[in-house]
This record gives sequence, structure tokens and C-alpha cells, in this order.
Amino acid sequence: MKQHDVIISGLHMDLTEAIKAIVHEKVEKLFVHEEKIIRLQIELEYCTKHNSNTEKYLAKGHIEIRRKPIVVSSVSDDLYKSIDNLVKKLDRQLRRRSRMRTKRRRKSRPDTPVPFDLPDSAVA
Repeated sequence: MKQHDVIISGLHMDLTEAIKAIVHEKVEKLFVHEEKIIRLQIELEYCTKHNSNTEKYLAKGHIEIRRKPIVVSSVSDDLYKSIDNLVKKLDRQLRRRSRMRTKRRRKSRPDTPVPFDLPDSAVA
């Protein structure tokens, strides 16, 4: 299987090999849908609010692809839930993008008028 260019980074948290393996496993299905992905960057962040005791995990995804890149984020109380939601959103965006591309391709163009006074090949 081809190794894809996936960049995983963590902010305010240590990335273990288990977290990296889970992210690689989850994002493989994105490459199945769209083979022209140049680079996929996943940022995982641990956030705490100082005025309350809530802990949040933020997952951001950047897909560099031809034309406009796709940027999505997901916030949850659980890191693995954030990763799952992020991959679902990225998958949805890729499918929408491919659907819009085929829709534009199928759009009918007006017929070009063909002149009826074409020269006769026997006259030459």
C-alpha cells in the first residue's frame, strides 16, 4: 500500500504512537475517495478554559488539494471522538467536492450553430 503524506502535530499535548496510529488508520479512507490529495495535515490540541474546569480536545484538518484547500475543525470532550468527527467532516467535504465537480461537467452547453453552406467536396 502506498504511504501517503500525512502530517500529525500536537499542541499542549504529547502525541503517542497509539494516537498517531489511530489517526493514520482513520484518514486512510480519505485517500480512497480522492487520490489527488497533495498533503493532509492533522493538528490535535488540548484546550482548558481558565474560568471553568472543562477540558476540550480540538482536532483541525487541512487538505491540500488542487484549487481551494479544505479546512475543517472539530471540538469534543474526548480526543478520539474529535478525531472521528473530524474524519467524517473531511470525508463529507471530499464527497461534496467530487459531486460538484461531476455536476459542473454534466452541465449542458448550448449547441454551436453549424453553417449550412458548407462547400461541396465534389466541386473542388
